[in-house]
Amino acid sequence: MSEIEILPRRFDAPESQELIRAALADLGRRYGGNGDETPVDAAEFVPPAGGFLVAYLDGLPVGCGGWRSHGADGEEAELKRMYTAPAARGRGVARAVLAAIERSARDAGRKRIVLECGDKQPEALAMYASAGYERIPNFGYYRDAPGCLSFGRTL
Repeated sequence: MSEIEILPRRFDAPESQELIRAALADLGRRYGGNGDETPVDAAEFVPPAGGFLVAYLDGLPVGCGGWRSHGADGEEAELKRMYTAPAARGRGVARAVLAAIERSARDAGRKRIVLECGDKQPEALAMYASAGYERIPNFGYYRDAPGCLSFGRTL
């Protein structure tokens, strides 16, 4: 079995953008449209206000995810752009990326992490539940959209 390597990358780096495009295409197939209309700025993922990580298997980028500051108190992070390429699914990539994102946010002083997910992502919902995420009131761009599910977890 190949070892998963997770490295910090800029949100706007070519390998990050390739994975983000794939993530948005996947969301588009599930929900229609562009996949996610949430306003996102690459600068939001620059430490110490955020971070972005890319997972590699056999030297190839196969997964990604990041966090950006959320809320006014500087204690909360928002998880964004979690994705694993279909060929790498079921190999622990998403769980490894999630754990690395949580460490990154915690190391930057965040005490809690929140996320928005949709009801047409059963594999993501199962992973978040098994990682200790609990339902919270909906927030963000899709808070009033049908099927929006928001979660949070203390870091």
